[in-house]
Amino acid sequence: MTDDDETRKHPRVHFDRHAHEYRDRFEEETRSFHEGCPLAWSDTYGGHWVAAGNRELLAFARAQEKLSNDHDVHGERRGYQGINIPAPARGRGIRGGFLEMDPPEQRAYRNALNPYLSPAAIARWIPFIDEVARACLDERIESGRIDFVDDLANIVPAVFTLAMMGIPLKKWELYNEPAHAGVYTPPHSPDMARVIEAHMAMIKDIGATLHEVRANPRPGLADALARMEIDGEAPSDGDLVGALALLIGGGFDTTTALTAHALEWLSQHPGERDRLSRERATLLDSATEEFLRYFTPAPGDGRTVAEDCEIAGKEFREGDRLWLSWAMANRDPAVFPDPDHVDLARPGNRHTAFGLGIHRCIGSNVARTVFKRMLLQVLDRAPDFVCDPEGAVHYETIGVIQGMRHLPATFTPGPRLGPGLEETLVTLQRVCDEQGLAEPVTVRKAEAKVR
Repeated sequence: MTDDDETRKHPRVHFDRHAHEYRDRFEEETRSFHEGCPLAWSDTYGGHWVAAGNRELLAFARAQEKLSNDHDVHGERRGYQGINIPAPARGRGIRGGFLEMDPPEQRAYRNALNPYLSPAAIARWIPFIDEVARACLDERIESGRIDFVDDLANIVPAVFTLAMMGIPLKKWELYNEPAHAGVYTPPHSPDMARVIEAHMAMIKDIGATLHEVRANPRPGLADALARMEIDGEAPSDGDLVGALALLIGGGFDTTTALTAHALEWLSQHPGERDRLSRERATLLDSATEEFLRYFTPAPGDGRTVAEDCEIAGKEFREGDRLWLSWAMANRDPAVFPDPDHVDLARPGNRHTAFGLGIHRCIGSNVARTVFKRMLLQVLDRAPDFVCDPEGAVHYETIGVIQGMRHLPATFTPGPRLGPGLEETLVTLQRVCDEQGLAEPVTVRKAEAKVR
């Protein structure tokens, strides 16, 4: 390291987002960043900058043309390593979708998908989402016992994501296991071989889906990507598979994580749970934003500095790696008074849970809507639920997703309202096919009719 590097890479901290201690000491470590070094250098993972302050993240968002998301998996450009720090050991041959691309390539993907993911487009699906959540709860309602992760929060986002993509709903389990296990399984776990096998089965099915929709077009996100062109040319199948895998990962695990943590917190604060249910007309939206701020499912993203520059008072060199911590920025006391406290009515909640700038999460409307619909049904049908703290299993680390594997709960049993999940999915598949629910909002504006 040169003397110049020694001078500019200051202050220096030890920061390992993948360490168990980071999850256990998140608030303490975050407070330390905000009090002393909201932008600091860490020698972990080959060395990288860590941006924890809200002001600093806004500065990077305003200078995003000086940063790159590119993952140059084939060494064709400048060798940048994408959004993961460290870069993943497996899956190197496929970029992580358009989240690991720069404009104008990245913009072409978002333009193709926006008509399917706008607020108006997602609002059409609410009856569909409600029906899946209803069926999930009906499977458990008479027993008075449920695992909110396994029996609800894993299922509803998975089924809905596949419906939007144009993939048969019955395949949700094929996609569900690798989408979650690929995040929470430690690299050296004895389960990793099984997880990789399941992941490869999912990738193989995504590839098969692309070929199917090209041969026999059907509405959905897969069809939109299969037909897109960039400067008159079709993207490679590898890039399209990566884009579809990104939509699956974003649609499954993040919403599951948000829902599980919110339900766990509401169980721990029954007075606030009752208040939220009672005042939902005015409180649901702000509570959703506060849960997003406080629990930030996707805690951050990596970038590569694309040119020598100065941002937020620091000097950067081309090739420097940078970690943007959405989760820590969401606890910045300069922006959020009493940041380690959940305020369901918090005003002006301009959190960064969905990221900032051109790479802001394209599925934010999906996450908000699916979360709210699941939460409302739980509040209506199991209003006195109590989560079991001994049975709750959080992800071992929060470096990729701050998630949960299990969240068992008990409640006063109630009556079923309709058929179970398997029968419901058969019905909903027919509804999707007959009504063309997965068409873009520019083609189909009508709300789904599921009964």
